Amino acid sequence: MVDDNSNPFEMSCAIEIFGLARPELGRDLYDFRLCAAGPEVRMRDGFFTLTGVAGLEAAESADTLIVPNRPDTEVPRSERVLEAVRRAHARGARLVGFCSGAFTLAEAGLLEGRRAACHWMWAEAFRARFPRVRLEPDVLFVDDGDILTASGSASALDLGLHLVRRDHGAEIANHVSRRLVFAAHRDGGQRQFVERPVPAVPDESLGPLLAWAQERLGEPLTVADLAARAAVSPATLHRRFRGQLGTTPLAWLTGERVALACRLIERGEERLDVVAARSGLGTAANLRARLRRETGLSPSAYRRRFGAVAGSGKEPVRTVRTGPETRSPVI
Repeated sequence: MVDDNSNPFEMSCAIEIFGLARPELGRDLYDFRLCAAGPEVRMRDGFFTLTGVAGLEAAESADTLIVPNRPDTEVPRSERVLEAVRRAHARGARLVGFCSGAFTLAEAGLLEGRRAACHWMWAEAFRARFPRVRLEPDVLFVDDGDILTASGSASALDLGLHLVRRDHGAEIANHVSRRLVFAAHRDGGQRQFVERPVPAVPDESLGPLLAWAQERLGEPLTVADLAARAAVSPATLHRRFRGQLGTTPLAWLTGERVALACRLIERGEERLDVVAARSGLGTAANLRARLRRETGLSPSAYRRRFGAVAGSGKEPVRTVRTGPETRSPVI
């Protein structure tokens, strides 16, 4: 859903992730449409005007509704837009807010007592207007079940890929991320990159180290091993991870191992001890705990939901909007 003065970047992120055809997969992942309160929408600062978008009635059948976000957060949202958002929530649709989209959800009265994220620049203003919302101002995004919110502009891509991973599994999410030339997985709890001085001599890229580690996830790698490979102290490595990735070396390593475990399960590996060993998670018990923390599913539930895609060697044909693994997002 777009509204007057909406940000074009977040709209483009949604189109790129949810709206593009995926012929290489043999099917489309989502049935995607743009909708608005009027036939023409003037985008942010008058950069351009959208025409030919669907009316708000398109939101009535969406499984996922991405609400409008706009930089003029102090301007009240259209009541027609807010009513459409409330109706979508009432019938069980999944609601998503990118960047300042949290303001739209809060104005609709849907975030009281719930967790949410928004851009750090608007954190104080958001707290002042909506003190009953549990704002988490430092994270990339918040998944609160049926309502998900992302912080800054680029985290729209993180949250979008998170939704693809939730709906279709890690293998499909990795494919989408490769087409985006974007990191396949950044945990929502990572800190936003707040404004700070640029160092005179920037740290060396972590790219070669990350590639080296990703090829050895099944080995007993430790943070000390990563530091030794990078020829720096563990403290220096920690600073570089914080500065370049917004996370710690251990959190990154664990996230990569969980993502690999998901891919192995999707590809048909049923032996949990083998998945745990090949992904570096060690034991089946640790695999169960980590997978449930990251996905909310047990290994068996994850296999039932996503395993058929890779296990059969073919992409199943699913009817859009009829199954729990397909979504019809509208923004």
